[in-house]
Amino acid sequence: MLPLVETERTALFASSRKLTYNNEIMNLPTKGFYYHYKHDPAGPLGNYTYEVIGVGRNTELETLVVLYRPLYINLWLKPAEYCSRPLEMFLEEVAKGDTTSPRFQKVTDENVIAELEALKNTMYP
Repeated sequence: MLPLVETERTALFASSRKLTYNNEIMNLPTKGFYYHYKHDPAGPLGNYTYEVIGVGRNTELETLVVLYRPLYINLWLKPAEYCSRPLEMFLEEVAKGDTTSPRFQKVTDENVIAELEALKNTMYP
């Protein structure tokens, strides 16, 4: 397999960075906070909200995975500290009712990001 080659640098809080893999341009999520499509804006701050730590590679399958952690109490996750999801699944669109939306959407509101940083610091000191 050919190695990943970075073709474009983006700012830390950009929604993705582009890489070329086997001559295919891929968008990779950048570090930051993301809402899952099940997130309820009227619910608690961290509901279905995650911090993306980075992108990793499964060394046995040679696939890419997104490494992230929840910003809400998740007893299912224990004793692990992080979740991983195949890159393709992380980036895909999902159907909810009559509409489709991204499975994960980057949080871009600076005020919300500041609140999520504070929440993260209490959960993961």
